[in-house]
Amino acid sequence: MTKKLYISTYGCQMNVYDSARMADILSPLGYRLTSDPDGADMAILNTCHIREKASEKTFSELGRLRNRRRAKEEAGKGDMLIAVAGCVAQAEGAEIMKRAPYVNMVFGPQSYHKLPEMLAEAARGAGQVLDTDFPVEPKFDHLPDEAIDTSLSAFLTVQEGCDKFCAFCVVPYTRGAEYSRTPKDIIDEAKRMIDGGTREITLLGQNVNAYHGLNSNGSTSSLADLIHKFSELEGLVRLRYTTSHPLEMTEDLCQAHRDVDILMPYLHLPIQSGSDRILDAMNRRHTSDEYRRIIEKLRGYRPDLALSGDFIVGFPGESDQDFEDTMQLIRDVTYAQAYSFKYSPRPGTPAAALDGQMIAEEVKSERLARLQALLNEQQLAYNRSFEGKTVPVLLERTGKRDGQLIGRSPYMQSVYLQSPPHRIGRIAEVAINEGNANSLRGTLVSGATSETVQA
Repeated sequence: MTKKLYISTYGCQMNVYDSARMADILSPLGYRLTSDPDGADMAILNTCHIREKASEKTFSELGRLRNRRRAKEEAGKGDMLIAVAGCVAQAEGAEIMKRAPYVNMVFGPQSYHKLPEMLAEAARGAGQVLDTDFPVEPKFDHLPDEAIDTSLSAFLTVQEGCDKFCAFCVVPYTRGAEYSRTPKDIIDEAKRMIDGGTREITLLGQNVNAYHGLNSNGSTSSLADLIHKFSELEGLVRLRYTTSHPLEMTEDLCQAHRDVDILMPYLHLPIQSGSDRILDAMNRRHTSDEYRRIIEKLRGYRPDLALSGDFIVGFPGESDQDFEDTMQLIRDVTYAQAYSFKYSPRPGTPAAALDGQMIAEEVKSERLARLQALLNEQQLAYNRSFEGKTVPVLLERTGKRDGQLIGRSPYMQSVYLQSPPHRIGRIAEVAINEGNANSLRGTLVSGATSETVQA
């Protein structure tokens, strides 16, 4: 009998990948994904602990699921299993079970491969099931071969965990130590994805450029080595990777941006602050000038490289000058995209115990507004620089307007154009008419659909 599975995913692309694999695992048990929690037989919240008030948002969503469960029971349509997965589950599993006793299962990001066993335990009436251990064996060894994500653009996890221990970050505590999958397992999964219709793959890792996968002969492959292996896969036309750390931008990886045609000219390389004093307090282990030199080298190899970054304002002890140093770095580097946030302490992280926590909220807000205004100005200028140019766009889906398609440029911009839907799955040459804050608008160049990439 088919059962409905609802998964609500928060946070990073790694969680998107993990949710897809949970669906893979539950598929042999008769579960099929639904986008509507009403009437679902099982609901999973795959949570993220990075953003502010993450646990409060989790409990709020759990309350809504409990109401839906009651409605289903009152309608005589059976029960709804409720589970919490991901990083909030890992960090606060016991608290979730205490505050929300109606939750059936709580498990961390290293435990979801054991979902069938956890389901069986819950079915036996064993009460709440909690699994937030870090297993000795990698979870990837226990996942099914079938990949559910065979969309045109798909994610593939190659590395997990982080050993950098940035002072503000919970990832080492929720995802564990760095672990790299073997190149063979990764390439085998990529081939299955490509056979299913995937043509653009984004390699995922909390610290993806620290990848060091073990080969069968005992040697290790770097991320650059892995990228070169991907370049040999027939049917794959675009490759990306995220998220990176400046300390791991090795020479061979920088050169890969010059040498590998399918590696797209876009890089997300967070720095968080332009102040060396704050970078030291954050335990980033590099300076702002070292970051600038990395960008200079990368742009020497790939002049059209589009850069994205992350910034935190209001870190403990951040002075006006520290903030101005960040603003100057942004002016020096220039970003095509960026993500920026006000600092908020995460329990258990070193930054939560630093002096200077009480930077006034209005100061944080003012700094964030100024920083985002500069970043938005750069992003708009970057997008407008494409006006009058023709770019190859992978057409991915229909838009909201009649006859509208949406695709993505090599530089990660969303591109809107008018075109019949049969062109979805193709790389088309698009003349850009308008660059907006968050997207490009263009016109299909007549007869210039360069490649059919549908399966």
